[in-house]
Amino acid sequence: MKILFLAPHPFYQERGTPIAVDLLLTALSRRGDQVDVVTFHEGADRAYPGVTLHRIPRLPGVHGVRPGFSFKKLVCDVFVLAKALRLAARGHYQVVHAVEESVFMAMLIRLCLRTPYVFDMDSSLPRQMTEKFRALAAIAPILKWFEGRAIRRALAVVPVCDALADIARHYAPRKLCLLRDVSLLALDPPPIGGPTAREELPPALFAMPHPRFLYIGNLERYQGLDLLLDSLALLLKSGAPASLVIAGGKETDIRYYQQKATIAGLGGNVYFLGPWPIGRMAELFSMADVLVSPRIQGNNTPMKIYSYLQSGKPILATDLPTHTQVLTPDVAVLAAPAPEPFAAGMRRLIEHPDQGRDMARRAKTLADEQYSWPVFERTVRELYEWIEHATA
Repeated sequence: MKILFLAPHPFYQERGTPIAVDLLLTALSRRGDQVDVVTFHEGADRAYPGVTLHRIPRLPGVHGVRPGFSFKKLVCDVFVLAKALRLAARGHYQVVHAVEESVFMAMLIRLCLRTPYVFDMDSSLPRQMTEKFRALAAIAPILKWFEGRAIRRALAVVPVCDALADIARHYAPRKLCLLRDVSLLALDPPPIGGPTAREELPPALFAMPHPRFLYIGNLERYQGLDLLLDSLALLLKSGAPASLVIAGGKETDIRYYQQKATIAGLGGNVYFLGPWPIGRMAELFSMADVLVSPRIQGNNTPMKIYSYLQSGKPILATDLPTHTQVLTPDVAVLAAPAPEPFAAGMRRLIEHPDQGRDMARRAKTLADEQYSWPVFERTVRELYEWIEHATA
């Protein structure tokens, strides 16, 4: 098929949505599709047979575009729309694949050119915007109306998790295809003979006391780093030995949380590693005793959860739908998103390591059976076979 793919974010970057887009483009390329991708000016180039990247121009003062709704992202979206319209007018595409807010661009293309679109639903835009900007709560019904209209008019809706699928079902889409993220551990193994984590990482990291808790991901507020640090402070106050390694984040965010850790007296028990290649997550997992996800907002499942499941390490996460639509008490310790219960979850895994190991074994089996690359690729193939038939 000939596909116009709208990716309104920096691409490629090692974070949630861009990684999901990378996986999807890989699957479409392997299917033999011809794909034109419109994306932001920021990000590393990626090459796939049959796929062409079309970037918007570099914009003065617009750099470091972060996840979620922002003025910078809005400015970039205007240029994505302009480029998408130009390509659509002359490209004779069979379908537009629109990620997140670019669905509204796809709706305009459909109106002008009658090209059907697929709504790649990585988040609920009304919820995302009202969580970040509380003042928008007053217009939440209007935002939901627009989201519902986008869902109803789509040829197919592709949510990444159950919570988003439930939102989409409310509007009775023509076709709904749940396309979950997958574990990234087996996708990009480090090169044979390459440096090991022990050779590259500062020696101070290996001196951190056990048990070591590990967090991987960006350091946006919704990820719950404040909760994690407050919980660690309570744990240490109770006399339990532990340390925390935090991998990921931008320099400004790292400095903010380093200062918070120092003020809380955690300096010697928290290590900020900074960005770490996703293809080498397994090396970090090997040094950790427990993997944590303290997210406090959002309804989509963090992509790292699928790699956590396959890691063979115990998992501690908040007991919110963002996690519980994938994690159950059989495979992870789930704690309320407050310092006292989260610290109690940390203590439970320290005091009962056998329980943690049993959960980790069951988690790995779950990841192998349900959240693997073969499952993802098969789902994409089945979806696009249906789209080919529907647009014939």
